[in-house]
Amino acid sequence: MDTEGHKHSRVTASDCFVILLKKISSYGTLKKERMYKVDFPVDQSIETAVERRQAVEAARKARIFNTRLRVMGLDLDALNKQTQEKKHREEMERERDKAFDRLRLKHDEVLLQRDIEERNVREALHTGLTQYWNIQQRVEDSRDADLKCGLRGAFRITVPEAELGPSSMQIFQGEDIECAQRKREQMKQTERDLLAQKVQQERRWSEDKHREMLAEKELLQQDLSWRQRHNAEEEGRKAARVALDHYNQAQATEQAERLKEAHRSEERENLAEKWHTLTSAMMTEGWDAAVNQLQERKPAGTDSWKGMSPEQLSAIYREREAQCIERQRWRDIEKNRDAVWNSQLLKASGEAREEERRTSKLRRAKRIQADQFNMQLSKEQQAHQHYLDKELYTNKPTQEYFRQFNTTSR
Repeated sequence: MDTEGHKHSRVTASDCFVILLKKISSYGTLKKERMYKVDFPVDQSIETAVERRQAVEAARKARIFNTRLRVMGLDLDALNKQTQEKKHREEMERERDKAFDRLRLKHDEVLLQRDIEERNVREALHTGLTQYWNIQQRVEDSRDADLKCGLRGAFRITVPEAELGPSSMQIFQGEDIECAQRKREQMKQTERDLLAQKVQQERRWSEDKHREMLAEKELLQQDLSWRQRHNAEEEGRKAARVALDHYNQAQATEQAERLKEAHRSEERENLAEKWHTLTSAMMTEGWDAAVNQLQERKPAGTDSWKGMSPEQLSAIYREREAQCIERQRWRDIEKNRDAVWNSQLLKASGEAREEERRTSKLRRAKRIQADQFNMQLSKEQQAHQHYLDKELYTNKPTQEYFRQFNTTSR
């Protein structure tokens, strides 16, 4: 393997050297041809075609060497991450909208409750103010009551008439004579109205109490009827359960009696079977029963007797001794065969160990020979590499040499 690699590297270096010499010779030939070449006028169409090819080549290079356009495929992990982030953002926006909706509904409820409370407060204030106006600021008690209520004259004042001037006269002689009577009538009318309102309110309150009492009585009656129906249903269910319990108890008693009777019958049958078994010929194991059956030319079954004659027993013993002797003989044969097989195995294992030792010695010798050969190859390769580095490739290529490659998109 090392020899083949060495040959391959040597051939490759020589080929490169030959190619380099050919390029140098061709470059010299081309230079000589240019020295003796006559300059003729160049066709404009050729220059146009060259410029067009150069433009196409520049566009192609810009398109090919552009990393963004050259890379094929998609970053699925980044796209999946962006999709997950978008879904999470949309979910958060939906949750935020739902929270805003709940907050808006709560604010609407609070505002509605506040509007209701303010309306109730305004109604209470208006009611109190109206009641205050009706009691403390009546039109009849004002100074212009005669003008607003169609009354004749004005109320009497306590200022002495001598202190009043001509322009301050409010009460004239002969005017509003029935003022005191009118006030008494007004007070009586007010008392009657208040009494009527009180009576009406008491009647309304009594009617409400009467309706509430009737509703309570009706509820009590409904509760009593429901309780009666419930008690009747409960009594019916209790009676049904009692009847079912009696029926189940009777069934259980009957089943217990049947089981007891079946148990007694089974015990009687078992006792009869045991007595028959004890008194049958099977338990006696007598030879007479078998002899009688043989004499009657009937086969003697094992269910009718178990005994054997002395001749049969001696025959069985002799057969058993013969089988024991045959078994011992087979054991001796197998033992001799195992001993022979073990000796053969020991001999084969010794030969295998000897063969393995010879193989290991041969492998060691081959490995030493391969090491020596590889060492020789290494020295030759080092010498050749020294020749390449110190004698052949002394002119190292510069950056200008490498820049002439990969300048086009082709």
